[in-house]
Amino acid sequence: MTKQIGKMEIKLHEIPIRELIKDYADNGEGGVVGYGGRLDIRPIYQREFIYKDKQRDAVIDTVRKKFPLNVLYWAVNDGGKFEVLDGQQRIISICQYCTSVFSIDYKYFHNLTQEEKDAILDYELMVYHCKGNDREKLDWFKTINIAGEKLTDQELRNAVYAGTWVSDAKGDFSRRECRAYGLASKYVKGSPIRQEFLETAIEWIIAGKHNKDKKPMQIEDYMAEHQHDKNASPLWQHFQQVIAWVQATFPNYRNEMRGVPWGELHAKYKNASLNADELEIEVTLLMEDDEVKNKAGIYQYVLTRDEKHLNLRAFTPSQKRQVLEKQNGKCKNPQNNPNCKGTISLDEAEADHIDPWSEGGKTELDNCQVLCKPCNRRKSDS
Repeated sequence: MTKQIGKMEIKLHEIPIRELIKDYADNGEGGVVGYGGRLDIRPIYQREFIYKDKQRDAVIDTVRKKFPLNVLYWAVNDGGKFEVLDGQQRIISICQYCTSVFSIDYKYFHNLTQEEKDAILDYELMVYHCKGNDREKLDWFKTINIAGEKLTDQELRNAVYAGTWVSDAKGDFSRRECRAYGLASKYVKGSPIRQEFLETAIEWIIAGKHNKDKKPMQIEDYMAEHQHDKNASPLWQHFQQVIAWVQATFPNYRNEMRGVPWGELHAKYKNASLNADELEIEVTLLMEDDEVKNKAGIYQYVLTRDEKHLNLRAFTPSQKRQVLEKQNGKCKNPQNNPNCKGTISLDEAEADHIDPWSEGGKTELDNCQVLCKPCNRRKSDS
C-alpha cells in the first residue's frame, strides 16, 4: 500500500523480526545498525536508548503474545539503505532481546526452545518506508514522533540542524558518562541523553550575545551558524571556562548551586573584581536568613543585588486582614500621596514592610502596614 502525503511517498511493508535483527550491531558513538547493515537505527537526530526495563519488557511481551505493535517509520536513503524516523526504542528493545542482551523471566533468548524462538523471529513488523528529501524527512519525523517518549526541544533542534557540529557536540554533552556530565553534574540540571546538558551549554555560550537582527541570540541562531563546523570545540572550551569561574568565585559547594544560570552570570561578571571570601560570608548569612525563600537565588542576588531572586517572605492573607482591621480599612498613605485611594477593601489592599528587608525588617505583624496600590507603587519607586 502506497500513500502520498504532501511530497513524501510512504509505502507499507511487513518485515519479520529475523530480517530486522540480521547483522545487528551497537557501535556506541559509531551508531546502531540492523536489517543486514542497511538500517541506521539511530540517526544523528535520534536520542540514545532510554527505555526503562518495564517499557522494554512490554515490547517483547507484545511480540510474544502476537499482539500488534504500533507501526514503524523508516526513511528511504540512497543505495537501498534506510534510517529510523520513528520506532528506535521498540526496534532496539527487540534487537537487544534477540541477541540476549537482557532476559525476561530469567530467560535469555538463547534459553528459549527453537519453537519459541521461531515464533518471535517470524513476528511481522508493520513498517512504512518514507521517501522524500532531508527537510521533508525531518518535518515528518517531528510530526509522527508524538507517541512514547516525547522529544525535548533540544532533540528537535538536533534534528533540524543535523551535521558535523551536532555530531561532535553530542560526544561531549549527550552521552550518559560524557565529559560535560563528569565535570558539571553538580552545577547543571537534567540528563545528558535528553540533551539538557547540550542545551545548557549553548545557553551559556550565547548569553549576552545578539543575532544578525540585533536581537538576543537564540539557540537556533547559534546552531544554524555553526551547523557545518568541523567540531564543537569552542562550545566545550567555553563550558569549561564557566565552570572554572564558578568554582573560583564560589569555592564552597552547596546543592543550591545546581541549576543556577551560571552562563548568564559568567557573561556579566567574568571580568568583575570579586572577592570569593567576602561572597562566601554573605552567602552563608543569607542561607541562614528565614526571610529568604529561594536559597538558589542567593548566588544571583549577591552579584546582581536584585531582591527578586530571593523570593522574600510575604505577609499572609490573615496578617494583611489583621493590619487592615487595625487601620480601620484605610490605606496608611505614609508619603501623603495625593492619588491615595483612602478607604480600601481587602482585595485592593497590599501588605508592605515598614522597614524593608534590606534594612533588617522582618515579616512580622509589628513591621506590617497596609497600603493601596498607588501608595505601594510610589513607595517602591522612591
